Amino acid sequence: MPILDDSRGSALVVSSGRIVTAGSPGSYQRHGYAVGGIGSGLARGVGVVSGTPTRAALIVNTHSRTGASAFTMARRKLTELGVPLESTYPLEDPARLVETVNAAVDDGSDLVILGGGDGSVSSVVDVLAHREVPLGLLPLGTANDFARTLHIPTDLSEACRIIASGTVVDIDLGLCGNNYYVNRASAGIGEKVAHAMSPVLKKRLGTLAYPVATVRAIAEHRPFSARLTFPDGDHPPQEFPRLLQVSVANGRYYGGGQLPAHDAGIDDNTLDVSVLEHGPLRELVTVARNLKNGYPDNHHAEHYRTARVRVETDPSLRINVDGEVVATTPQEFSVARNALHVLVPSTWVDGV
Repeated sequence: MPILDDSRGSALVVSSGRIVTAGSPGSYQRHGYAVGGIGSGLARGVGVVSGTPTRAALIVNTHSRTGASAFTMARRKLTELGVPLESTYPLEDPARLVETVNAAVDDGSDLVILGGGDGSVSSVVDVLAHREVPLGLLPLGTANDFARTLHIPTDLSEACRIIASGTVVDIDLGLCGNNYYVNRASAGIGEKVAHAMSPVLKKRLGTLAYPVATVRAIAEHRPFSARLTFPDGDHPPQEFPRLLQVSVANGRYYGGGQLPAHDAGIDDNTLDVSVLEHGPLRELVTVARNLKNGYPDNHHAEHYRTARVRVETDPSLRINVDGEVVATTPQEFSVARNALHVLVPSTWVDGV
């Protein structure tokens, strides 16, 4: 196994086409696969960078489920682990997240540590996309699907350890028009599910809130027609006369651990497009229950993997992106390859 000197005092270990950087507490590293290396596409072609953050910003959505109590603990734990916290921001108003992250990056922060749920992450990726500033995540939400994809534990102390000594990788983002997202965009019952996911339901049922809300939405939803076209020509156009939902997933998980496909990944340079056709309620409830293991082999469900798709519906529908309505159909979706730098455990491989 060859050892290469990167001229910065750290060793690069090259094995089976995979390049990793030896790290130390309080430092972060980026690693990637050379083209043709092993794996399904984690950070293909990304250069190797080793360094130590000098100005980290801790930004916690204290309005989230456990944010108020987590802020003080995270600040103390990160300091103990040697993370150089230049600035800290406890935010009661989630609407200030974007401006706060923007201000921190403009002020020279070279690491943004975000405490919050999936909605918090999705709201700030527009700021961090295609920038050199990595994102460190403290999962404080209900579903924490993005954290689950990255293998970041909900235990705050363990999440802080990953920030202190983890690895920086480049992952994909989804694009709904000009809006970046991490997990999934959907039209149809997805919006009704989000509406049914009241704070009371989420607090009472936790991750079970999503399937319960899904059953409620299926029972109330009116079907719509849709046409899917694939600009890259990898699939023929698809017509559906009676749909309940069309979704375009970027991440491996959504809705409290549901899988868009059994082999979905957040670093595979593709999107997972799924449709759910109308049918008897009993059969649809079975389909919804089986989503935990990836989109089921069922005549009510279809799945396509692509880098770009255009979705047209009749009538026009609102599009829910990671829990927020940001657009309407018709809409184009695409994958932004290797667009976000994130800290993950050193054992994380290919988002699986």
